[in-house]
Amino acid sequence: MASFVDRVVLHVSGGNGGHGCVSVHREKFKPLGGPDGGNGGNGGNVVLRVDHQTTTLLDYHHSPHRHASNGGPGMGDWRGGKNGEDLVLPVPEGTVVKSKDGTVLADLVGEGAEFVAAAGGIGGLGNAALSSQKRRAPGFALLGIEGESQDIVLELKSIADIALVGFPSAGKSSLIAAMSAARPKIADYPFTTLVPNLGVVQAGDIRFTIADVPGLIEGASEGKGLGHHFLRHVERCAALVHVLDCGTLESDRDPLSDLAIIEAELEKYAVDMSYAGQDGEVVPLNHRPRLVALNKVDLPDGKDMAEFVRPELESRGYRVFEVSATSHEGLRQLGFAMAEIVKAAREAVAAAPPKVKPAVLRPRAVNESGFKIRREEKNLEPLFRVLGEKPERWVKQTDFTNEEAIGYLADRLAKLGVETELFKLGAKPGDTVVIGGDDGVVFDWEPTMMAGAELLGSPRGTDIRFADIGDRPTRSQKREEQQERRDAKAAARAELEAERKAGIWTESVSGRRAAGSAKESGLDGDDDF
Repeated sequence: MASFVDRVVLHVSGGNGGHGCVSVHREKFKPLGGPDGGNGGNGGNVVLRVDHQTTTLLDYHHSPHRHASNGGPGMGDWRGGKNGEDLVLPVPEGTVVKSKDGTVLADLVGEGAEFVAAAGGIGGLGNAALSSQKRRAPGFALLGIEGESQDIVLELKSIADIALVGFPSAGKSSLIAAMSAARPKIADYPFTTLVPNLGVVQAGDIRFTIADVPGLIEGASEGKGLGHHFLRHVERCAALVHVLDCGTLESDRDPLSDLAIIEAELEKYAVDMSYAGQDGEVVPLNHRPRLVALNKVDLPDGKDMAEFVRPELESRGYRVFEVSATSHEGLRQLGFAMAEIVKAAREAVAAAPPKVKPAVLRPRAVNESGFKIRREEKNLEPLFRVLGEKPERWVKQTDFTNEEAIGYLADRLAKLGVETELFKLGAKPGDTVVIGGDDGVVFDWEPTMMAGAELLGSPRGTDIRFADIGDRPTRSQKREEQQERRDAKAAARAELEAERKAGIWTESVSGRRAAGSAKESGLDGDDDF
């Protein structure tokens, strides 16, 4: 059974927001005291937090699905729902959070460092919060939104100052046990170390940590052995120490050939350049300071081998130390040499000015609508897809079993300018409109759905605009009917005028008006002067 896990895929989801409440206040002598439905509670977040007592990702290997608690629904008498509690997941220091495509989301270094892996959904508003002077008693409430859900990759990169690298059974674990209080597994067969080991070393007034990597072999960069899998644990180290076995019994191996193979594997290893430390830069492993420790000089053959290869190594520019994990020979000198490198690296970090990325302000454009409409085609029919944070959130909050809630959504979309933009793009009544992505809500666009539901005297929970929606004429039909009425009136006037000219009428309308004016003035056409 595995006891050390340094990479897991975690499925996290925030809590869902609670639904708003539809309620009307009632008490004695006040049967309709106004809306009093409370808001739903917000869902809890999934938070990753560094905990020094956590050293492995084993728990998440066995239980990779984590979900925060949901928010409570709203209640009557203006009582809001309870907010969901955050789910805090402890992770070791040095955990790097990545997305499925490898993008670095967070690098958790330092006790208490946090990262919100999945945000909880917001709660829906109750009808008390939706009431206004024009909409005094809403018969609907908004629904809570589901929490964010995503898959993330957790990779553990140990926090160490010095890394020990070398062939299997070179004595790396023995050196850590001799120089620190760590007690790793030690045996006389290769690949004894199956997990990276950490040890704390005190050299003078400098305290630092060293880590060993399970044995590297030739072809490790291609996945052979264990070393390549664990090299990520030394990516944060300031320097490398090559531990060379001077007492090996294998005839085809010697310290110089082992060093050449390890250097070649380090050269091939691609450091995760997407990760950047506090200085914003990543130095490849083979470009970092390196020391050479000729181990097992307590053996007669080991001492002779160390004296034989030491001049060659020093001519290449390496600082060489003859050490023995058994007799502790040379360990003090090696420890102080490591401390010098660590001290210089820490001073360089402290002296270098912090690289702070300039704040980028992106104010919202004056003419930015907050949404966009993309014209598509499906089954040789036009389709208009509405994308935007507000429209997509409003659709998720709408209860489509309530006509008044649908009317409220139509009012919000019209106020945002969605209908006007659809007209500009050439949308026609009956065209398909989708709000959202592939899982969006599909509508048959009806442009006669005018805004202003708060002015309509329909009962609570209903909307008069949805009554007999199939029999309501469209705008073009209304214009045709109006034109027909105008033509009928013009034809009637023409018929009356034709009858007058044909003599069917004894006098015209203008003659009657003239006669009436003469009587009012006291004149008669038969009087003699």
